[in-house]
Amino acid sequence: MECVVKWVGGMTFMAETGSGHVVTMDGAPEAGGRNLAPRPMEMMLAGAGGCTAFDVVLILKRSRQDVIDCTVSLKAERADTDPKVFTRIAFHYTVTGRNLKPDSVERAIKLSYEKYCSATIMLGKTAEIEHTWEIVEA
Repeated sequence: MECVVKWVGGMTFMAETGSGHVVTMDGAPEAGGRNLAPRPMEMMLAGAGGCTAFDVVLILKRSRQDVIDCTVSLKAERADTDPKVFTRIAFHYTVTGRNLKPDSVERAIKLSYEKYCSATIMLGKTAEIEHTWEIVEA
Protein backbone atom coordinates (compact mmCIF):
# COMPACT_ATOMS: atom_id res chain seq x y z
CA MET A 1 0.00 0.00 0.00
CA GLU A 2 1.30 3.44 -0.89
CA CYS A 3 0.28 7.04 -0.46
CA VAL A 4 1.87 10.37 -1.35
CA VAL A 5 0.91 13.45 0.67
CA LYS A 6 1.75 16.87 -0.79
CA TRP A 7 1.55 20.22 0.92
CA VAL A 8 -0.47 22.59 -1.27
CA GLY A 9 -0.26 25.76 0.82
CA GLY A 10 -1.42 27.10 4.15
CA MET A 11 -2.07 23.95 6.16
CA THR A 12 -3.79 22.09 3.30
CA PHE A 13 -2.49 18.76 2.05
CA MET A 14 -3.47 16.47 -0.84
CA ALA A 15 -3.07 12.73 -0.43
CA GLU A 16 -2.93 10.54 -3.52
CA THR A 17 -3.52 6.91 -2.66
CA GLY A 18 -1.94 3.94 -4.33
CA SER A 19 -5.29 3.20 -5.99
CA GLY A 20 -5.18 6.62 -7.65
CA HIS A 21 -7.68 8.51 -5.51
CA VAL A 22 -7.09 11.99 -4.14
CA VAL A 23 -8.18 13.22 -0.72
CA THR A 24 -7.76 16.74 0.65
CA MET A 25 -6.95 17.41 4.32
CA ASP A 26 -6.76 20.74 6.08
CA GLY A 27 -5.91 22.06 9.52
CA ALA A 28 -8.06 23.94 11.97
CA PRO A 29 -8.04 27.74 11.61
CA GLU A 30 -6.29 28.12 14.98
CA ALA A 31 -3.43 26.02 13.54
CA GLY A 32 -3.21 28.00 10.29
CA GLY A 33 -5.70 25.96 8.28
CA ARG A 34 -8.67 27.31 6.37
CA ASN A 35 -11.18 24.60 7.38
CA LEU A 36 -11.50 23.47 3.74
CA ALA A 37 -11.37 19.73 4.36
CA PRO A 38 -11.29 17.12 7.13
CA ARG A 39 -8.42 17.09 9.60
CA PRO A 40 -5.97 14.18 9.29
CA MET A 41 -7.19 12.65 12.58
CA GLU A 42 -10.78 12.87 11.35
CA MET A 43 -9.66 10.90 8.30
CA MET A 44 -8.22 8.23 10.60
CA LEU A 45 -11.52 7.98 12.46
CA ALA A 46 -13.47 7.88 9.18
CA GLY A 47 -11.12 5.18 7.90
CA ALA A 48 -11.83 3.03 10.95
CA GLY A 49 -15.57 3.50 10.44
CA GLY A 50 -15.30 2.60 6.76
CA CYS A 51 -13.14 -0.42 7.49
CA THR A 52 -15.54 -1.94 10.01
CA ALA A 53 -18.68 -1.05 8.01
CA PHE A 54 -17.15 -2.79 4.98
CA ASP A 55 -16.49 -5.90 7.08
CA VAL A 56 -19.96 -5.99 8.63
CA VAL A 57 -21.78 -5.63 5.30
CA LEU A 58 -19.57 -8.24 3.62
CA ILE A 59 -19.96 -10.75 6.47
CA LEU A 60 -23.74 -10.26 6.58
CA LYS A 61 -24.06 -10.66 2.81
CA ARG A 62 -21.96 -13.83 2.92
CA SER A 63 -24.24 -15.08 5.71
CA ARG A 64 -27.17 -14.55 3.33
CA GLN A 65 -28.64 -11.80 5.46
CA ASP A 66 -30.83 -9.27 3.64
CA VAL A 67 -28.87 -6.18 4.69
CA ILE A 68 -29.79 -2.92 2.92
CA ASP A 69 -27.94 -0.31 4.95
CA CYS A 70 -25.21 -0.02 7.54
CA THR A 71 -24.26 3.17 9.31
CA VAL A 72 -21.47 3.42 11.86
CA SER A 73 -21.43 6.48 14.12
CA LEU A 74 -18.12 7.07 15.89
CA LYS A 75 -17.35 9.29 18.86
CA ALA A 76 -13.74 9.62 19.90
CA GLU A 77 -11.81 11.19 22.73
CA ARG A 78 -8.16 12.17 22.45
CA ALA A 79 -5.36 12.65 24.93
CA ASP A 80 -4.96 16.20 26.24
CA THR A 81 -1.21 16.29 25.61
CA ASP A 82 0.98 15.40 22.64
CA PRO A 83 0.86 12.95 21.08
CA LYS A 84 -2.91 13.43 21.14
CA VAL A 85 -3.77 9.82 20.39
CA PHE A 86 -7.29 8.48 20.53
CA THR A 87 -7.95 7.27 24.07
CA ARG A 88 -11.57 6.15 23.66
CA ILE A 89 -13.70 5.40 20.61
CA ALA A 90 -17.36 4.42 20.69
CA PHE A 91 -18.71 2.69 17.57
CA HIS A 92 -22.48 2.50 17.14
CA TYR A 93 -23.76 0.38 14.26
CA THR A 94 -27.23 0.83 12.80
CA VAL A 95 -27.88 -2.11 10.49
CA THR A 96 -30.99 -2.04 8.35
CA GLY A 97 -32.46 -5.01 6.55
CA ARG A 98 -35.23 -7.53 6.24
CA ASN A 99 -35.50 -10.22 8.93
CA LEU A 100 -31.90 -9.74 10.06
CA LYS A 101 -30.87 -12.21 12.73
CA PRO A 102 -29.50 -10.42 15.80
CA ASP A 103 -26.96 -13.22 16.32
CA SER A 104 -25.66 -12.71 12.76
CA VAL A 105 -25.33 -8.94 13.22
CA GLU A 106 -23.56 -9.36 16.55
CA ARG A 107 -21.24 -12.01 15.05
CA ALA A 108 -20.37 -9.78 12.06
CA ILE A 109 -19.49 -6.86 14.31
CA LYS A 110 -17.43 -9.08 16.63
CA LEU A 111 -15.53 -10.65 13.72
CA SER A 112 -14.77 -7.18 12.40
CA TYR A 113 -13.31 -5.83 15.63
CA GLU A 114 -11.58 -9.03 16.71
CA LYS A 115 -10.21 -10.32 13.40
CA TYR A 116 -10.68 -8.33 10.19
CA CYS A 117 -10.71 -4.55 10.70
CA SER A 118 -7.04 -3.60 10.71
CA ALA A 119 -7.84 0.05 11.45
CA THR A 120 -9.92 -0.65 14.54
CA ILE A 121 -7.48 -3.25 15.84
CA MET A 122 -4.60 -0.80 15.38
CA LEU A 123 -6.45 2.06 17.09
CA GLY A 124 -7.34 -0.32 19.91
CA LYS A 125 -3.66 -0.28 20.91
CA THR A 126 -4.11 3.22 22.38
CA ALA A 127 -7.87 3.59 22.74
CA GLU A 128 -10.55 1.88 24.75
CA ILE A 129 -13.02 0.65 22.11
CA GLU A 130 -16.74 0.25 22.69
CA HIS A 131 -19.24 -1.32 20.27
CA THR A 132 -23.01 -0.97 20.38
CA TRP A 133 -25.52 -1.84 17.70
CA GLU A 134 -29.15 -1.82 16.69
CA ILE A 135 -31.19 -3.40 13.92
CA VAL A 136 -33.78 -1.44 11.91
CA GLU A 137 -36.36 -3.54 10.10
CA ALA A 138 -36.87 -2.42 6.51
